[in-house]
Amino acid sequence: MRFNIENVEIGGDTGLLAELVACWRASVEATHTFLTPDDIERIAGYVPDAITSVAHLVVCRDGAGAVAGFLGVDGAMVEMLFIDPALRGQGLGTRLLDYATNELGATLVDANEQNDQAVGFYEHYGFRTFDRSETDGMGDPFPILHMRLA
Repeated sequence: MRFNIENVEIGGDTGLLAELVACWRASVEATHTFLTPDDIERIAGYVPDAITSVAHLVVCRDGAGAVAGFLGVDGAMVEMLFIDPALRGQGLGTRLLDYATNELGATLVDANEQNDQAVGFYEHYGFRTFDRSETDGMGDPFPILHMRLA
């Protein structure tokens, strides 16, 4: 299957925003097993604003134009990276991260410590933990690993 990576701006495109939120939800439900359904619902309330406010939004689409994953970068920080769980393992995360590091200069990422898959992915890519927070950015008790590209 062929995939295309493109910079996008949401603007008033509510259809694209809905696709990205759906991709976020499917990805989180598949990988963030430490979250309860109530946690996911609460966090979902912040997701549209997070997506629309990120400095650089990059979308990966399949050959039919459907969202396969997306990435958000602000300065040197990868703020978000989510892949449709049905398409995991096909190199999409690596392609998006390549774009973030090579084209946008990203060298930092935060990962939930309890999300072993994400931590392993970033470590395999070359990121190393340099700090840890006991809580996430919302103050919830989900430890965050602060990682830097080695």
